[in-house]
Amino acid sequence: MSPHSVTLKGNRAVAEGTTAFRFSKPEGFEFRSGQFIELELSKLTQNGPGSHSFSLVSAPFEAELVVATRMRDSAYKRALGALVEGAAVKINGPFGDFTLEDTGRPAVFIAGGVGITPFVSMLRQAARERSAQRLYLAYSNRRPEDAAFLDELQALAQQNRNFRLLATMTDMSKSALGWSGEAGYVDADKLKRLAGDLAAPLYYVVGPPAMVEAMQSMLTGAGVADEQVRTEEFYGY
Repeated sequence: MSPHSVTLKGNRAVAEGTTAFRFSKPEGFEFRSGQFIELELSKLTQNGPGSHSFSLVSAPFEAELVVATRMRDSAYKRALGALVEGAAVKINGPFGDFTLEDTGRPAVFIAGGVGITPFVSMLRQAARERSAQRLYLAYSNRRPEDAAFLDELQALAQQNRNFRLLATMTDMSKSALGWSGEAGYVDADKLKRLAGDLAAPLYYVVGPPAMVEAMQSMLTGAGVADEQVRTEEFYGY
């Protein structure tokens, strides 16, 4: 698969410390919600990893490719943040099979932090297609300030009767904002209140490795079979 040349169209903060980057979409570029691309920054190839993987936030129907990431203090993130509008970079992909496999079954999404990105793409596409699939999202962050795309997700939950959202905050003592929603970590009780007693839904879990492991253990303890669970781990760099 040959790399594509794309240009930066702009960027914006989508949460405290998290930035979304918009790139041109190559002609004929097709992907499925949940897939990822590799973004190459050629100036870094001699000083460290010049390519990293990012799930696409944008949905397949959209005219641009968008990724979002925590802006940590690494050589790669510094170079990414320094890109100016119009800068040319290369992408490879799309890759991955973390996609909705059976739209006839309900899907329960569990996201921690920036792990929300593939689900934003899925939910945008579902809204566009007016999908009848029942979708449930449990979205965990430390504070509202850290919750990327939360406003959009709340709006989608209002617009799509087949989508339900449970957003929860785990460390409101460090927040300067008010929050009247759920508090604490995602657990079996929260999932039951979100989705009820669904018949054999598929579970999709994305977040830091420790969070993904904890959610897998929780689902196993709740009697969910391994074949019902799909996971993807997001690492910081």
